[in-house]
Amino acid sequence: MKALVFQRKPTRYFSAMAAGRVAPGSGAKVGPLRLRTDHDPPELPGPGWRYIKPRLSGICGSDLSTLDGKSSRYFEPIVSFPFVPGHEVVADLVDTDDPKAEADGTNRVVLEPVLGCVTRGIEPVCRFCAQGDLGNCVNIAFGHLEPGLQSGFCCDTGGGWSTLMVAHESQLHPVPDGMTDPAAVMVEPAACAVHAAGTGGSAGTRDGSVVVLGAGTLGLLTVASLTYFHPDLDVIAVAKHPEQRRLARILGASSVVEPGELRRAVRRLRGSMALGAGTIDCVTDGVGAVYDCVGTAESIGTAISVLAPRGELFLVGMAGDVDLDLTPMWQKEISLRGVYAYGNEAHLGDRRSFDLAFELVQAKDLARLVSTTYPLSRYTEAIAHAGNAGVRGAVKIAFDLTGEKERTR
Repeated sequence: MKALVFQRKPTRYFSAMAAGRVAPGSGAKVGPLRLRTDHDPPELPGPGWRYIKPRLSGICGSDLSTLDGKSSRYFEPIVSFPFVPGHEVVADLVDTDDPKAEADGTNRVVLEPVLGCVTRGIEPVCRFCAQGDLGNCVNIAFGHLEPGLQSGFCCDTGGGWSTLMVAHESQLHPVPDGMTDPAAVMVEPAACAVHAAGTGGSAGTRDGSVVVLGAGTLGLLTVASLTYFHPDLDVIAVAKHPEQRRLARILGASSVVEPGELRRAVRRLRGSMALGAGTIDCVTDGVGAVYDCVGTAESIGTAISVLAPRGELFLVGMAGDVDLDLTPMWQKEISLRGVYAYGNEAHLGDRRSFDLAFELVQAKDLARLVSTTYPLSRYTEAIAHAGNAGVRGAVKIAFDLTGEKERTR
């Protein structure tokens, strides 16, 4: 089978990244990622596991951080090597236990990649899995699978950047008739944005205003989710690039500003005053909630600066090791909450994130965010495009596996 394989061993991974990575698109290799045309297919780990053949698999910001060597060392014990990346997946379900079997293309599924207790064969399941919050599972390094917080980061499951992988039946969601592959591949990242809207609940309703920082895939999906599930909210989107600003408006943002305009826009909205200048510039009053879809020290600092006292900061984008002055967070009594993956959305009718994501993708026509696709053979171009998507007027870049000829041994 064909697969893009991340080959570093855990003990060498982080030191090797700095010494050996190649900038995306600058050569035949992207860090420790290699294209294998004769990669061994994964074995079925046990009962309830199935083979699936990816059709489209997206390139996520967390994938880019891993390739760039920017991932936190926190991930070391919850990733197993070598792994095949790719967790945003629409695939064909194979009807037999034979990895060489063909799929007829009539049974498409979307992968829910979190590897919780059920997939790991752990009984009884942990308290988080029991209530449907798989993203909070406490057993992601245990059970009959090697460590891996999700498919695409676990050596036993494979990932979507390949022609074949395995998944547990509990991870598979049927694709409705009439839903295109580009729409279906947006379901997993949309489920993350749905979780952000669900986690926030009624955040911001005190003054009716929230800010979404960042307008890449996750930021735009968060705008779409907030405006769809909380239509009374005034959503201010912060976007660097013209195409991002255009899409944020289409997806429902009340107003769209460039990063340097945000503090001024919030001061006008709330009738507040500025404190300080430059990087320590804060407003005396602000919005009720900020959804930070970037996760850098600069974006977190900006979020804190425009929040109202007792406001809420939702860290939706994957943050790493940041250097940050938290004094204004203390003085304003701001709440900080991480938002990871998906679960059971108590604030959205007690429904599952993925069920809501299918609805959101179709209601907001989120297939339009898939800008282009690449075959695996052009992976350096694909990763370079994804890493510079905003500048190039793109959003979601994905691998198209439908034209790949499998070679299974």
